[in-house]
Amino acid sequence: MPAPSKFVWYDVMTTDVKAAEKFYSAVMGWKMTDSGMPDTVYTLVSNGDTQVGGIMPIPADAKGMPPMWMGYIGVDDVDAYAEKVKKAGGAIRRPPTDIPGVGRFAVAADPHGAGFILFKGNSNAVPEPSPFMAKGHIGWHELHAGNLDDAFKFYSGLFGWEKDEAHDMGGFIYQTVKTGGDAAAVGMMTKMPDTPVPNWVYYFSVGDIDAGAKRVKDNGGQVLMDVMEVPGGVWIAPCMDPQGAMFALIGEKV
Repeated sequence: MPAPSKFVWYDVMTTDVKAAEKFYSAVMGWKMTDSGMPDTVYTLVSNGDTQVGGIMPIPADAKGMPPMWMGYIGVDDVDAYAEKVKKAGGAIRRPPTDIPGVGRFAVAADPHGAGFILFKGNSNAVPEPSPFMAKGHIGWHELHAGNLDDAFKFYSGLFGWEKDEAHDMGGFIYQTVKTGGDAAAVGMMTKMPDTPVPNWVYYFSVGDIDAGAKRVKDNGGQVLMDVMEVPGGVWIAPCMDPQGAMFALIGEKV
């Protein structure tokens, strides 16, 4: 079993970088800084002094792809893991590629099509995930899987993830998953019939859930369902940004 691999970075690929910068700055209080990478439009997103992700245009070779958030999973060898993904029934959408001065990545998909990115930075230092519910950070990762059991087998086999608790939600099972450490960081479920395709959803911690949902609506985004309570005493709100990228808020009732 491999050493557990964790989510280490996130970015949104969008049709309008400047509009996305304005939206997420207003909703999350994130600071936006140009990356300075030559011939590349990429905005670094920071919560205070801590970088949490990036904003980039949809690549030319992915024209027609809808705006979306993608999570990067840290590995020790991108090329080797790309082969492991294929052997486990997944796919590599973009082969291992260098980001000059940053690292190496590959765009992957699980056997049912949910996308993620394999990443190895040039530095041996691996960013530590933020504490659960730390305001301004990504607070939860959720897979709407083609099939829960098959998906867990795929990700656990690749990344050493372990089951935590299974919650019977009255019609479906919600499985929490540990990616190393004592606390779960991932939830998995078989997707609902009205969810078009399997996908990952990333939850942004906002503290006051109602205030966060209001900021989404006030800045041109959509709150797709009423704020709801979930096991653990926290509240969530599935959302969409003005360009159509899905995400969710997680917080508390204040």
